Amino acid sequence: MTSATYHAPASIAEAVGLLSSDPAARIIAGGTDLIVQARAGRVKPGAYVDIKRISAAIGIRSFEGGFAIGAATPCTALLEHAALCAAWPGMVEAANLIGSVQVRNRATMGGNLCNASPAADSVPALIAAGATCLVAGPSGERVIPVTDIPSAPGRTSLAQGEFVVEIRLPAQPSGGSDAYLRAIPRTEMDIAVVGAGVSLVMDGGVCKSARVGLGAVAPTALLVEAAAAALIGTTLDDNALDAMGEAVSAACKPIDDKRGTASYRTHTAAVLARRAALIARDRAGAK
Repeated sequence: MTSATYHAPASIAEAVGLLSSDPAARIIAGGTDLIVQARAGRVKPGAYVDIKRISAAIGIRSFEGGFAIGAATPCTALLEHAALCAAWPGMVEAANLIGSVQVRNRATMGGNLCNASPAADSVPALIAAGATCLVAGPSGERVIPVTDIPSAPGRTSLAQGEFVVEIRLPAQPSGGSDAYLRAIPRTEMDIAVVGAGVSLVMDGGVCKSARVGLGAVAPTALLVEAAAAALIGTTLDDNALDAMGEAVSAACKPIDDKRGTASYRTHTAAVLARRAALIARDRAGAK
């Protein structure tokens, strides 16, 4: 691993200053991706900027009826927040499929998002939840959708000096819930070959709103609006689920690799989205 200066800023402004002054500086939230990549020589940070001392980047708080999750909050900490688990169980489950328990004690959703892997587990679930990010940089703060952060495999849309401070989840409406499912070659500690997150709101057995997020089927995680539209106004009957599956398959732009073929990924995405929609419906109905 290359030698680099380590910084632990105590404020957002200090972190922005450090990032702005060194184009090669990299944020450490959990470090479970970055440190491995640096040791392998895949990245060569000029400096490490550890944001775990910044109060806004750590912990979970209520925000506008929903939740704000600090970008450096470990994934396992989400499991300890009862209100978050009740409102967004699929998102919490997705974050806690990353690596092993030991990894998740360090790994964060902020890091999982900004590592910009197409197969990141938390990202499709965050997209389905309609999550946004508070981004800080030299020009101040801005709030942008999670979908706008990854721009390509391993790349983000963040400008020089910017970093994600927190991830915001909206209030969960009455009758709303979510679910996330993935396919992997092994039973655990593997990277998703396909991931699907679904969030919906049910009212009297009818779907009033929905969002569908996909991972590992395109260069970045996807929001599939046509798949959600197929569910809205239905009871999630077979016709609606079939239409959703067709929309999911049509949105897929996967690759062939040693972990799965493009045709397998396209087919499996529709299957997982269908199953996730039914789980989310059942959870919503149980509230």
